[in-house]
Amino acid sequence: MTKKLLALAFIISSFIIYSCGEKKTETPQDQSANKNDLENFADKMKEVSENFNEGKKVTPIDFRELKSLLPENLGNMKRTNIEGEKTSAMGINVSTANADYADQEGNQSIHLKVTDMGSISGLSGMAAYGWYMVDIDKENETGYEKTITYKGNKGYEKYDNEGKFGELNIFVAKRFVVEANGNSVSMDQMKAAVDMIDIGKLESWKDVGVEK
Repeated sequence: MTKKLLALAFIISSFIIYSCGEKKTETPQDQSANKNDLENFADKMKEVSENFNEGKKVTPIDFRELKSLLPENLGNMKRTNIEGEKTSAMGINVSTANADYADQEGNQSIHLKVTDMGSISGLSGMAAYGWYMVDIDKENETGYEKTITYKGNKGYEKYDNEGKFGELNIFVAKRFVVEANGNSVSMDQMKAAVDMIDIGKLESWKDVGVEK
């Protein structure tokens, strides 16, 4: 998540630097056009964020609460590691919790992650989870990827039938992201793992920390 936030910050700053950079042959008309481009960009980013949380400031859920949603076991796979953190970059604050699971032989593994995107969920969602903004339905000889609806929330799944690895992501209440990545497991096993997370609890936290 830290890398995603830094990448997002770099994209925004690069656009600003490019748009505001000095041009030797720049005319008054060019200056006006560049100013309009930057203002339009800023307005669009503000609009995206406000569409998710009505422009209100949001304090993310404590990552310790998110950790409590991660189960100790996934079928025959035991939890081998669990951690959480709050990350800040350029005023963007998010909370994350993640855990690793593996069977006794170490042949199968699943990684679960829960993220609270906070007040910048719309913008970050576009940068880090581009599938939220589109509909996808693809397949080839080895696998597929598609957007789905999971308990009323938009999601994305991708799977390689030959390598038996894939991912399943769910955007919950336009604020939280639940992610499952698996190796040597089926998509059904990853869905069962996501089912172990209390999505209802996340939905009940939709307005927690939202500035009134």
